[in-house]
Amino acid sequence: MAGATGRRPELPDGDGTGGFIRSFGKQVQLFRDRAGLTQPELGQRVRYGEDLISSVEQGRRIPRPDLIEKLDRALDAHGVLCAMKDEVAKARYPAFFQDAAKIEAEAVELHAYDCHVLKGILQTEEYARAVFTMWRPFLDDDTVEQRVAARMARQQIFSRNPAPLVSFVIEEAVLRRMIGGRAVMDGQMEWLLHIGQKRTVDIQVMPMGRGEHAGLGGPFTLMVDREQQRVAYTEVQGNGRLYMDQRRVRELESTYGIIRAQALTPRESLTFIEKLRSEL
Repeated sequence: MAGATGRRPELPDGDGTGGFIRSFGKQVQLFRDRAGLTQPELGQRVRYGEDLISSVEQGRRIPRPDLIEKLDRALDAHGVLCAMKDEVAKARYPAFFQDAAKIEAEAVELHAYDCHVLKGILQTEEYARAVFTMWRPFLDDDTVEQRVAARMARQQIFSRNPAPLVSFVIEEAVLRRMIGGRAVMDGQMEWLLHIGQKRTVDIQVMPMGRGEHAGLGGPFTLMVDREQQRVAYTEVQGNGRLYMDQRRVRELESTYGIIRAQALTPRESLTFIEKLRSEL
């Protein structure tokens, strides 16, 4: 992977994702050559810059779904490029999170405990960009923007119909950590207060003063998919793991239930967040 000043995105070749993106780019180039278009001409047709078209063809940029649809139409690809949208979208996420992202996108329930940083789907764009900018080893600028865009796209879970049942327990220390600075945290807390008003969303805060705490084993996420299968996901130091074993999932569900009982209630938590925000 390139350093912080490099321009090549971090595409994980280990699972074939990087190779797939380069293959997709080659398909775009072949369709463009068949249509007799230059990169600037294609860029004009889809209303994107020549540099972006070049980066997509070289496999250095991961195109968004709307760009793939425009390329398919402009190049008369008859749906060939659109058929690859799902696989291209997966490449927006780190390899270790791709399977979990697919389940999350269709989950009918999602419950998460966070103790270091806010859950990705709760982050504002500014907060997410600050998180990825601080990532070590450094992510290059293109990868940061791709990851931010992917994180924002995940927030469609809050507007789905029917809406899934969602809950979060957040450590007080996470809210006090000035990720990105005071202005970023002010916007982040405003967003939490907004999301917390939704009837299908519960946000709870675990005060630092609690003497008993069931979440010392670290953060985790619980999900229920459309088939009512219950799964758990943990992530640490760039390694993610999905748990399908129901015994392990039930253990984490039990832990989460205790954590929720030890935390402030949703109403108390929103009041607590409002107070923290006023102290910034």
